[in-house]
Amino acid sequence: MEILFEFLKTTGFAMMTWGNALMIIVGIFFVSLAIIKDYEPLLLLPIGFGAIVGNIPSIDSMALNVYQEGSVLSFLYLGVSKGIYPPLIFLGIGAMTDFSAMLSNPKLVLLGAAAQIGIFLTLIGALYLGFSPSESGAIGIIGGADGPTAIFLSSKLAPHLLGSIAIAAYSYMALVPVIQPPIMRLLTTKKERLIRMKEPRHVSQREKIIFPVAVFLISALIAPGSIVLIGMLCLGNLLKESCVTERLANTARNAMIDTVTIILGFSVGASAQAQTFLTSQSLLVFALGAISFGIATAGGVVFAKCMNLFLKDKINPLIGAAGVSAVPDSARVVQMVGQKEDPHNFLLMHAMAPNVAGVLGSAIAAGILWSIFVK
Repeated sequence: MEILFEFLKTTGFAMMTWGNALMIIVGIFFVSLAIIKDYEPLLLLPIGFGAIVGNIPSIDSMALNVYQEGSVLSFLYLGVSKGIYPPLIFLGIGAMTDFSAMLSNPKLVLLGAAAQIGIFLTLIGALYLGFSPSESGAIGIIGGADGPTAIFLSSKLAPHLLGSIAIAAYSYMALVPVIQPPIMRLLTTKKERLIRMKEPRHVSQREKIIFPVAVFLISALIAPGSIVLIGMLCLGNLLKESCVTERLANTARNAMIDTVTIILGFSVGASAQAQTFLTSQSLLVFALGAISFGIATAGGVVFAKCMNLFLKDKINPLIGAAGVSAVPDSARVVQMVGQKEDPHNFLLMHAMAPNVAGVLGSAIAAGILWSIFVK
């Protein structure tokens, strides 16, 4: 009986806290959103299940969770904490991305830049609330809606906030179809949402090959801290556009990125333990992240409206919302909102221009913040 009672004390039931139970419920909620609502299932499902796994309590001597040295999960989490997974994700994104929409209408790049205002305004807000400069920089990057970039920067500037920032960034990325449409409708009129744009011009193969090399050189010279992310993004795109490394490009955009996404999502979810996650600081990070994301969306839409004051060929302000880096979800949201007003208005290709520009913009912003706040 003594052995039985000792065993019962080691069960998860006996050591379960209300915080663990709450985070398990949150994990189940994420999994449900992924399966039932199809909200970014490739991210939410492994993150949600990881949160369930990470909140099963165990005795300290067993070394099971991501924060216990020597555990299996801690080795998987090294790719997150050391910033290894994000560049690999960027390599796959580059191999999947077509920059033709941006090259055919370069002025739409400005919308991707405008959406980054959410990063810097949130940085100021975080400083005002008492976060350190490096913590504020890591929190602000959530507004870029780019999970890999948020993980990479927070691992360099604020490792102790890595779990909170990663969960916040990926959560808001997955909830793009919920968060963005109300902001887009609030800031545009029906007449503006009905604007039809000209078909993009054809982009030559030579332009597509030159572009990743030129972008890397310019970005790296402006913000050396962006070398790793932008370099891997441009390498992946060059593998795709060169047409001589199709095997490598295919591996990068399929097997490799899928493998890394599973491990990264699961590891990030497992790091959301109640004991380290349910703190006032983490909840404040979540709140600031939501504000940052909203400001970024609004910034892109408002800047598009400002551009129309000077343009003869008007652009649909809805595409400004695609300036955040959630590729391709924010571009799909633009298409969805636009077609609710006019089923024959196809904005997806146009929206991809600020969308991919936003990826570049958030990576460059991360490089700038790292350069400024590095210790």
